[in-house]
Amino acid sequence: MTQERFFPSIITGLPRADEAGDPVRTYFLQGERMQIAFAAFDEDVSAPEEAHPAQWIAVLEGEVELTIAGTTTVYRKGGAYFIPAGVPHAARIKKGSRLLDVFDQVDRFRAQ
Repeated sequence: MTQERFFPSIITGLPRADEAGDPVRTYFLQGERMQIAFAAFDEDVSAPEEAHPAQWIAVLEGEVELTIAGTTTVYRKGGAYFIPAGVPHAARIKKGSRLLDVFDQVDRFRAQ
């Protein structure tokens, strides 16, 4: 399934994040104190360990292997997880995954 078929034009018409880029395409909404992002993964991606303000993620399609504070859990379509502020975490996201991310951070992404 292509990203365009999975995310309708109401999403792909949003600003695209500058830091994403191939193989990840991220479109986001800007709020006064947070950002909401829609991410499409066209290849397997490994995100190195990091810590930042709180984040909530819903897996719309695919699979995410998430390690939070040393504990690894696999989330699939329909799953969701919360990462508290400042907690170290890393992820492996499978090709074809689509995620909805809510960042308690106003400047996580900038438009291309």
